[in-house]
Amino acid sequence: MHGTPPPDAAARPPVVAPLRGQGRATVAVAVGGALGALARWGVGLGLPTTPGAFPWGTFLINVSGCLAIGVLLVVVTELRTAHPLVRPFLATGVLGGFTTFSTFSVDAQHLLLGGHVGLAVAYLAGTLVAAVAATWLGAAAARRFGR
Repeated sequence: MHGTPPPDAAARPPVVAPLRGQGRATVAVAVGGALGALARWGVGLGLPTTPGAFPWGTFLINVSGCLAIGVLLVVVTELRTAHPLVRPFLATGVLGGFTTFSTFSVDAQHLLLGGHVGLAVAYLAGTLVAAVAATWLGAAAARRFGR
């Protein structure tokens, strides 16, 4: 029958459109992401990676982005009342577009495939340690100097 729901219909949760009501935030993330990606591209042009060498451009992008996100998230969640679009625009958009796990992974793969195993391991571990430390440092500095 057409009007009768299937027997398991009551057990299924209702379908909710995940972006319903998120139009402004979606635009903020998209615009911020484009700006962050352009900034990353610019840094990459200024600090190109030479094959077999430590990828300083990507390393500095990821570490500085983590420092900035540490500062930003403390400022907008603990120290100030920010507009609701600040966090999606700056954190997810700009800094999400600026930092890059994909280039980090490709850089490490190129080092490994080029036989630079020690440099690849140093790059992988060094980036992770420096990025986490930078996030912590940014958050701590914002808390200390932002009050």
